[in-house]
Amino acid sequence: MKEKLEPFLPVIGVVGLFAVWFGATSLKLVDPVLLPSPMEAGKAFYKGMYGVLGFDFVKTVYRTLMATAIAAVIAIPLGIVLGASEKLYRSLEFVIDFFRSTPASAMFPLFLVLFGVGDETKISVAAFGAILVILFNVAYGVMNARKTRLLAAKVMGASRLRVLFDVMLFESLPQTFVGLRNGVSLALVIIVVAEMFIGSQDGLGHSVFEAQQMFEMPRMYAAIFAAGALGYGLNLIFLTIERRFVHWSGK
Repeated sequence: MKEKLEPFLPVIGVVGLFAVWFGATSLKLVDPVLLPSPMEAGKAFYKGMYGVLGFDFVKTVYRTLMATAIAAVIAIPLGIVLGASEKLYRSLEFVIDFFRSTPASAMFPLFLVLFGVGDETKISVAAFGAILVILFNVAYGVMNARKTRLLAAKVMGASRLRVLFDVMLFESLPQTFVGLRNGVSLALVIIVVAEMFIGSQDGLGHSVFEAQQMFEMPRMYAAIFAAGALGYGLNLIFLTIERRFVHWSGK
């Protein structure tokens, strides 16, 4: 019986959330103008996804995936190189941690000066934030690669380059995917915030901000739900890929 119910466990939280939401609106615990019913928000979401909201959703997906792809192309090779040389990593550790700890929103003015108002700014600042997260995780994964496998490769005559990419790269994959999941989530957050405040005419962030300014609460909640569903979906995709291609993790 427990095994049959297990696939439905994640649904319990969703049902509970909507039950609380429905109860709050039915009992008018919150001003209905500020918190519309789940049905109103659901209708706005359904209609919007076949219209403007759907277009905004696609634009945000495009920007997020572009930022993550750029970050991965830059961060993964750099992370492998830095992780392979502990002295090099330690010499750059302060710089990496400093920028990793700096809120990406604080970098908006700099990227606006460099790239102007447009997709380039949104994508580049999101890529910048994701690069540091991915880089840290890849380097950490390489530094913690199992010494027995590294020694075995060296004993069998593998060159330093082959050890780096044939052993260390695969050893670091589990931690790399952790970085990619965190990186895509961070990129989405930065993109949505950028769409709100960097002169954007589309995207989920713009949709949320515009609906709030026009006091169209059902549309605002629909856009928020779309952003949340996108974040969850992207994380699930990366997790599925990880389970498919890094099934040997920990073995």
